[in-house]
Amino acid sequence: MQISRNLGTTDRLLRLVIGAILVVLAAIGTIGVWGWLGLILVGTAALNFCPLYRVFGFKTCTDC
Repeated sequence: MQISRNLGTTDRLLRLVIGAILVVLAAIGTIGVWGWLGLILVGTAALNFCPLYRVFGFKTCTDC
């Protein structure tokens, strides 16, 4: 099964930055365990795919 892209460049960058910040803050104990959810944002940015976007038929990329 091939995963089709559904994230645009800006969306990917925001997910990566916000996700990384959440993970770092969770790792140093500043925001608690929920900060590890930032791994989901980092993962979706790395895969260029968001499962919820597919469910709702939403895309932020212009060339896909």
